[in-house]
Order: sequence, then C-alpha cells, then structure tokens
Amino acid sequence: MDWLMLILGGCFEVVGVIGLKRTADKGNVINYLILIGGFIMSFQLLVRAMETIPLSTAYAVWTGIGTVGAAIVGMVFFKESKSRLRMACILGIIFSVVGLKLVH
Repeated sequence: MDWLMLILGGCFEVVGVIGLKRTADKGNVINYLILIGGFIMSFQLLVRAMETIPLSTAYAVWTGIGTVGAAIVGMVFFKESKSRLRMACILGIIFSVVGLKLVH
C-alpha cells in the first residue's frame, strides 16, 4: 500500500508541475489551484509512504516519477524535444527507479 501511495505521490507531483507551467503561462485561480493542490497531495502521499519505505528510496523514486512524468508531459503537451539522447536518459531514470524498488 505504501508503494502505491508513493507512486500516486509521484503522479501528483506531475500534476503540480503541470500547474506550475500553466501558472507561468497564465496566472489564474484555476492554474494556482492545480499547482498548489498537486504539490500538497504529492507531499502528503510521500510522507505517508515514508512511514515504511526508507527516506533515500522513497525520495529517489518519488523524484524519478516526477522527473520522468514532467519530461513526458513536456514532450507530449508542450512540444519539447524528443531526441534519442533525451529518451535514453528518461529510460535510465526509469531503470534506476525500478532498480531501487527491486533492492528495497
């Protein structure tokens, strides 16, 4: 259950990052609510997951999910680069996060 909370926390981090981008483009109430709500949920789920998952593992996995998610959102919705090197780096992060889960 804690791993599910950690994964959901990483996904809400992506929601917060989307809110951050939207707020940078147009600072309105809805975009600020997405930004603040996404990060509040993300941190709450991270805190709950860290009750049983070690800090170093939980934080690395949470950050990795947020980083990969933000990169994918940037490529899909904001027309950011989809270069092979960028994709290889994203795969490296994914393998690292899965590796941390396997050795936990």
